[in-house]
Amino acid sequence: MSLAPRAVLVHRTTEYEELLARHGTHGQAAFFLSARGRSVEAVRERHERVHRALAEVAGAVPLSWRQTRVERADLDRFLFGLEDVVVVVGQDGLVANAAKYLTGQPVVGIDADPGRNAGVLVRHRPAQARRLLPYAVGAGAAVDELTMVEAVTDDAQRLLALNEIYVGPPGHQTARYTLGIDAPKSPPHQVPEPEPQASSGVLVGTGTGATGWLRSLWEQRSSALALPAPADPRLAWFVREAWPSPTTGTSRVEGLLDAGQGLRLTVESDRLVAFGDGVESDALHLTWGQTVRLAAAEARLRLVG
Repeated sequence: MSLAPRAVLVHRTTEYEELLARHGTHGQAAFFLSARGRSVEAVRERHERVHRALAEVAGAVPLSWRQTRVERADLDRFLFGLEDVVVVVGQDGLVANAAKYLTGQPVVGIDADPGRNAGVLVRHRPAQARRLLPYAVGAGAAVDELTMVEAVTDDAQRLLALNEIYVGPPGHQTARYTLGIDAPKSPPHQVPEPEPQASSGVLVGTGTGATGWLRSLWEQRSSALALPAPADPRLAWFVREAWPSPTTGTSRVEGLLDAGQGLRLTVESDRLVAFGDGVESDALHLTWGQTVRLAAAEARLRLVG
């Protein structure tokens, strides 16, 4: 007998909860914020909205289903099952935080605080959960399959992200590396020679990421690249602040990777890191001579429309 679906409610600690953990009481938190010209009441109101949304979504789970909750900080230790329906209650970034740990489970994004989020990934309101959860496991459910990006090192370490992966220095130093296009299906004469570079790092992202960090780089340099859409298999990449010198070049600082293509980076620094979707605590650590390949992942995020 197959298991009944399990609703996994993904949420994060609110700012109010973080304040209480740090200061101990509501009064102490209020004093701390007032000294900085902020009101604790506004923070508590947002906290209450989030918890009302969580309660409403939990109450909408069908009685025959199982359900559980997982906080963002515990995602890397949580075991998702194939029968799960992942319900992210929060902001767009929380969907990205959960995506790397999934293996094809349908994801329902619930906006816990409408008006404060762009709603690119948390597309629904809590009141819609009662209809959406059974719909998500139905045969005719409309699901957007969003492209993800992965980094794979030459010693088989792997990192997955929904928006983008950054490779660069962990602080404010200069990253030194050789950058090349890995295109196994292209004739060798069509693949440009690798270029030694010194920069603030390299960003490789998806069409979903093109609404965030990638877009800021794209706009900053007035790029003529046509950024991909979220379901587009292509990736966009940018080099940040490349520096020209007698030994480093700046001729390849942006581009698109078609399906099957990758960006290959060979480290020429003592230490570089690669992390996805802004989560620096979950990073690959790279050193002299290591190579990392960045390309579209086989896995995709299945976001219920």
